[in-house]
Amino acid sequence: MTDVERQTALEAIAADVRVCTDCRLHETRTKAVPGEGAPDTEVVFVGEGPGFNEDREGRPFVGRAGDLLVKLLGSIGWRREDVFITNVVKCRPPDNRDPQPDEIAACAPFLRRQLEVLDPAVVVTLGRYSMATFMPGVRISQAHGTVRAIDPATGAASATAFAMYHPAAALRTQAIERESYADIANVPGTLIASRARRDAAQGRAKTPEPEMAPPLESESEPDLEPELENVQTPSAASEDATPQLTLF
Repeated sequence: MTDVERQTALEAIAADVRVCTDCRLHETRTKAVPGEGAPDTEVVFVGEGPGFNEDREGRPFVGRAGDLLVKLLGSIGWRREDVFITNVVKCRPPDNRDPQPDEIAACAPFLRRQLEVLDPAVVVTLGRYSMATFMPGVRISQAHGTVRAIDPATGAASATAFAMYHPAAALRTQAIERESYADIANVPGTLIASRARRDAAQGRAKTPEPEMAPPLESESEPDLEPELENVQTPSAASEDATPQLTLF
């Protein structure tokens, strides 16, 4: 598939998202938020759902959490235009509540179609609800910064999942912000390993499988983080992050 064909396919999915009435979230949205980014990217960031600013603009991660995401990307020498950014649910849950299982299920075909078109090497999950789609049954406090092979049924046929806290959680807690900078510093290496694994699977090289995270306990944990994108709590960006690799 050419870049033009990918872009056309992504625009068709976005058009379907904007008129979707498959769950109750369409009743209260201002604008649906399909997602945006480079059609030729190898990395997709998947958050939870739009917040207040995203609902007004129809674009993902344009609030305070989005500002931090841009800084996190900048710490490894990437820009938001280099990746594709979307969410598990494409319409804002009222009052930024957690998305409900039926709402996530209703939006799942859109995310699956996007991943089928993009065919990423790495999917970076932002927050618990995104992580649960690609790393079911684990706790984010244990899984953040780890990788796992993705079930092809998600639409990402041969991708690696990399778990991170949602930037909104980092805005609330400096310790999580520091961990987020440390975690994203490992994304470029994950991309290199995933590329090698995909090449090996296609017979282009003999490369060992990337080390996957060990099985983690499936336990419930307290809701410690509001994961929607427009959290208003101020936080200073980390000054310790070091660029490692450009994406293209």
